[in-house]
Amino acid sequence: MIYLSTAPDDCAFSGLLAAQTGELLMRLRDEMGFADPKALRASGDRQAHEFLLTELARWRPGDAVLSEEGEHRGDDRATADRVWIVDPLDGTREYAEAGRTDWAVHVALWEHGVLTAGAVALPALGEVLTSRQRPAPPIGRDPVRIVVSRTRPPSFLGDVAAAVGGELVPMGSAGAKVAAVVRGAADAYIHAGGQHEWDSAAPVAVAAAAGLHASRVDGSPLVYNQPDPKMPDLLVCRADLSERLLAAIASATAGAAEPGQQAPKEPIR
Repeated sequence: MIYLSTAPDDCAFSGLLAAQTGELLMRLRDEMGFADPKALRASGDRQAHEFLLTELARWRPGDAVLSEEGEHRGDDRATADRVWIVDPLDGTREYAEAGRTDWAVHVALWEHGVLTAGAVALPALGEVLTSRQRPAPPIGRDPVRIVVSRTRPPSFLGDVAAAVGGELVPMGSAGAKVAAVVRGAADAYIHAGGQHEWDSAAPVAVAAAAGLHASRVDGSPLVYNQPDPKMPDLLVCRADLSERLLAAIASATAGAAEPGQQAPKEPIR
């Protein structure tokens, strides 16, 4: 339970929620250990979800909620002015692996068509990034570090990396990957394997506050609180790299049916 004398503003509240959810998950990890990863993942998802819903109902009772672990019907959000988009445990696979720190808690607020507050907690690192994040200083790096999914990186990324003189760095959790770009440990995050709004809403709110570029991989804007919460793809990168990366992605996927898909290969004759 969050003990407060007065309700904080939305940005501070998102950071507090993410931090305390992370503390809950760390305690649970210590209590259960790693002997039964499936049980640890299930307990973490459930307890973090229940904690977030309880505190949101207590402190923001009039707001709607979209959570990975909840029901995803759009009818209760269609007329809402304020929707909290949360991922109670982003990176469940990594959470249940001893020694891994690349998992996160996401808390974001959508209002009238835009993300207005967000926080990404990295509990195993003791860090919380919020949408009050200061713009990241420009970093010149060679090669360009592109963080990608550990388990399902898009097949076209090899071509993109070659075009921009980059290297691919596998990492778990969308929140951890965006946080790596925000903190300057990486230059870009590209995903095209399909996600949902809760995977990227809080990370994108934090990234935008830090002065980073965030869009779909074809450069179109990211739109949240849709009836169907699926989010096909995502690009978060240093602003000075955005044009090069978007051009490289377009070239690597030219002829594909959807943005971010690998273009079909010519048949062997």
